[in-house]
Amino acid sequence: MTTLFITHPIYLEHLPNPGHPECSARLEAIEAALATDEGFSKLKRKTARRAEIDDLKLAHSEEHIRTTLKLVPDVGLNFLDNDTLLSPQSGEAALHAAGAVLDAVDSLLSGEASNAFCAVRPPGHHAYRNKGGGFCLFNNIAVGAMYALKHHNLSSVAIVDFDVHHGNGTQGIAMDEPNIFYASTHQSPLYPFTGMADETGRFNNILNIPLPAHSGGTVARKAMLEKIIPRLDAFAPEMIFVSAGFDAHRDDPIGGLDWVEEDYSAMTMMLLDAAERHCKGHLVSVLEGGYNLTALGQSVAACLHVMIQRNRDEKT
Repeated sequence: MTTLFITHPIYLEHLPNPGHPECSARLEAIEAALATDEGFSKLKRKTARRAEIDDLKLAHSEEHIRTTLKLVPDVGLNFLDNDTLLSPQSGEAALHAAGAVLDAVDSLLSGEASNAFCAVRPPGHHAYRNKGGGFCLFNNIAVGAMYALKHHNLSSVAIVDFDVHHGNGTQGIAMDEPNIFYASTHQSPLYPFTGMADETGRFNNILNIPLPAHSGGTVARKAMLEKIIPRLDAFAPEMIFVSAGFDAHRDDPIGGLDWVEEDYSAMTMMLLDAAERHCKGHLVSVLEGGYNLTALGQSVAACLHVMIQRNRDEKT
């Protein structure tokens, strides 16, 4: 088995205004980090497919899909909200971002790979069923999770979100889905000012762990090990999805949790262990935030190293 890396050149053509933190240089920084490390020379790659409208309807209303795509301009820029700008190729980038997660699900369940990292943009976890925002058009990971449930007939999936921001859109979609367990570590208070510990969902399928600023990676690792992993084990998902945001890094200009690369790799390892116990190692990691280019590239590389090493360990 192998680790699959899924991306698409169209993501570079989603072009918010100059100076916007969610820029194409983010993916270029990831590619640069991988290119300088011989350990990634044989990383299996796939070019993401384009999600169809019916795929997006698994997690979004048709009105939201149509309205968002109509806002994509022929020239110049348009606004989805104050933080989320659309350029002429933003719609295609968003469709291929969701498509990457669909490809990952298919690839894992067909036996092509055991885990996958989707290097996509725009990100997705702030997109609700009926609206986008916070740099997000469509909820890539929620679309993938619903696809796994509806098209592959899985009985349960889990989404673990370690972005510095709470995945309010993902939680909003998961609230009404008893077959989805959603857990999030995030800085609080911070945008979008949701994700309190008492938000548990209709089916007790939501776990929020708000963390104070500058609490550091040791606190986050402890929360993952002692709170999230036991709930994952009790839920026993048939696939684990990770909203992998890297803006909790100590060098990130937006977040302030002071994590380092080793924190991301340690938490990824814990989630891989849970995937081994419950779902044949099937884990799909999907890029969300992360805005210091060097920290982003190095943190993604750290996570990929443990994903690849897990596959090597299986062979021995």
